[in-house]
Amino acid sequence: MADRTGIRGASPIALVVLAVLTFSGSALAAPTPQPARQPVSALGAITQRGCLVDRSTPRAGCTPVRALSGPAPFLGSHALAMSPDGTSLYAASSTSDAVAAFRRDPRTGALTQASGKAGCIAAKGANGCAAARGLNGPNSVAVSPDGKFVYATSLVSDDVTVMRRNRSTGALTQLPGTSGCVSGAAAVPGCATGRALDGPDVITVSADGRNVYVGSFLGNAVVTFTRDASTGVLAQPADTTGCVALATAGCATGVALGAPEGLAASADGASVYVAAAASNAVLTLQRDPSTGALTQTGCVANAATTGCTTAVAIAGANAVTLSPDDDDVYVTSLLSNSVTSFARTTGTGQLTQLTGTSACAIYVVAVGCSLARSLNAPEGLAVSPDGASVYAAAYTSGTIDTFDRASTGALLQKPRRPGCITGRTAPDCTHGRALSGVSSLVVSPDGKHVYAAAFRSNAVTEYTRVTKAMTSGSN
Repeated sequence: MADRTGIRGASPIALVVLAVLTFSGSALAAPTPQPARQPVSALGAITQRGCLVDRSTPRAGCTPVRALSGPAPFLGSHALAMSPDGTSLYAASSTSDAVAAFRRDPRTGALTQASGKAGCIAAKGANGCAAARGLNGPNSVAVSPDGKFVYATSLVSDDVTVMRRNRSTGALTQLPGTSGCVSGAAAVPGCATGRALDGPDVITVSADGRNVYVGSFLGNAVVTFTRDASTGVLAQPADTTGCVALATAGCATGVALGAPEGLAASADGASVYVAAAASNAVLTLQRDPSTGALTQTGCVANAATTGCTTAVAIAGANAVTLSPDDDDVYVTSLLSNSVTSFARTTGTGQLTQLTGTSACAIYVVAVGCSLARSLNAPEGLAVSPDGASVYAAAYTSGTIDTFDRASTGALLQKPRRPGCITGRTAPDCTHGRALSGVSSLVVSPDGKHVYAAAFRSNAVTEYTRVTKAMTSGSN
């Protein structure tokens, strides 16, 4: 492994470049002509309503808040999480060493931050926040299905922080003692010890709330924890069911598991999917619903790989998510500048890439896929609760792209201005504020609002979403 001091001193972008050096590239073809679509549905279109920025970098038209410096770093496509009741939004702020907490108005979608400790939790209580152990460079956050607990990964301190959530106020409090954190390679004092927690990146909770899963970016592993529903405490199984890794003692062995950066659990509890950036692959892990143990049963890769089937446009696989009906899986890929679409087989969880131009949407040049606008270095990904829309956050272009999802699972970007919101000047896109380095997205449970986090802007942005299928001519 490369020198740990050098890795942890590197910028988030440098870490990703290190992880994807194995990418060999692929031939590029001319853009594929796209069919005209009329009428156009307004369903899923979003309009910016506001923005919040860290008070250290005030911006006209945005509300200043605390502990929002560096939200959603380049390794932070899951840096936003919303409570199941839709009343709280949490942002992992890597530079602030904090998780910022916001209350959401369900009617307007507006976010507000409480004063004092209720508004954030940070390492050593910085910015007037509640104090936490670990939480150095947090990059991903998840809320338990019962809304009682919040979990965050921290890439720098190699730990998972366990926080109790006040369901009335949304405030977070770290659990006491070793119940409050699990640390790996960095061995944070006062935390329980975990295996294969080297550069923990993405985190997710199973739909039944029994397990928490963590993707270790530097450890090339997926770590499994059992979760006590009443206390929120995490425990890692002592045997090989506690982790799946490329090559880590005490873990089950996985294939094409280099630098996992995306992680998603199916609603039926049968599968966990992993997007592995350095392996240019998406893995299928079968989940035992009684124990939470994971067993790799398949993978798709961008090039011929032993044990995997071949797919297209998943170089630097990043975020992964499922449709609400569990029928489809979507992946953003950093180096392919793409969003790819896969059909999921119920029961086995196996993935089959859609065919023709339905297989993927690509920025600038399309290799037999549909053409996507302003999708340079896509990171975050979110599907609306009604299953009608998919949103992708593109880090380099500072853009949120909006895709319509067909009954077949295929995606097609909305035409012209409804199809993208960007902080830069781009033809046929709507102009937005505070979107530099946007890399994480979440849709509210009622489907009425979309929220995004932008690393370079130190911001969380708010959007109103069209929830009725009104139609019009071409825009």
